[in-house]
Amino acid sequence: MHKSGFVNIIGNPNVGKSTLMNALVGERLSIITAKAQTTRHRILGIVSGDDFQIVYSDTPGILKPAYKLQESMMKFVNGALTDADVILYVTDTVEQSDRSAEILENIRRSAIPTIVVVNKIDLSNPAALDALVARWHETLPEARIVPVSAREQFNIEGLFRTILELLPEGPAFYPKDTLTDKTLRFFASEIIREKILRFYDKEIPYCCEIAIDAYKEEPAIDRIAATIHVARDSQKGIVIGHKGERLKRVGQAAREDLEQFLGKKVFLQLFVKVSDDWRNNERQLKQFGYDPE
Repeated sequence: MHKSGFVNIIGNPNVGKSTLMNALVGERLSIITAKAQTTRHRILGIVSGDDFQIVYSDTPGILKPAYKLQESMMKFVNGALTDADVILYVTDTVEQSDRSAEILENIRRSAIPTIVVVNKIDLSNPAALDALVARWHETLPEARIVPVSAREQFNIEGLFRTILELLPEGPAFYPKDTLTDKTLRFFASEIIREKILRFYDKEIPYCCEIAIDAYKEEPAIDRIAATIHVARDSQKGIVIGHKGERLKRVGQAAREDLEQFLGKKVFLQLFVKVSDDWRNNERQLKQFGYDPE
């Protein structure tokens, strides 16, 4: 008997969805920062064994869209609610169960097996955790409740066993040696964007998008040219910094991470371009890999 299916990870911002995805896959596929709305795309991570294949899907955090970029991000979330074989609804030890009433109601109405993953239990105490699990049993009576700490890798194996139990029978969707659906270009852009999220404050990280202009693979080195698109002219100077120091810092940190990710030397060139209000520009959003329609 062979089991296979799509296991879609959804939840509010900052509950640890991407950390959980990386823990389940065993690879760093999703970028992680302390800022909300770090994940913008839907990213697949594929785990295969002799008699199973699990296709995990990390999605953006649930939000009320303020512009077309966020509308596209929520399409990824809503799509994940309809094409899943198993839903992982990720929460944490401080989030209230009524925060995502509409999404939870959609889960309740669906016939899709659901696991409520209570993350960050390393920050809680046993009594509080027991009460929280009881509340989630009341909120989603049909769901399995699995407490974990994705950061500390606690009970990830228990969660995996529960997922495997709920997975339907079926053939593999991808070759067994496939890890993800994303390209090296995509991961290069995400690693650069992660540095922007780490090194800049306020609105700057949310006004930037990365486009890989060139990616040339050579035996000893990969040569990458990328453009950081900002929404307004005033943001360009902030990203570059005095005498280019801030942009240089981003480039150095991104290059080091890229070399670790790729296992080889990387030559990275970064440019900054003003793309006026790109977050509401459908043509540009399509170029960046979003679906704004």
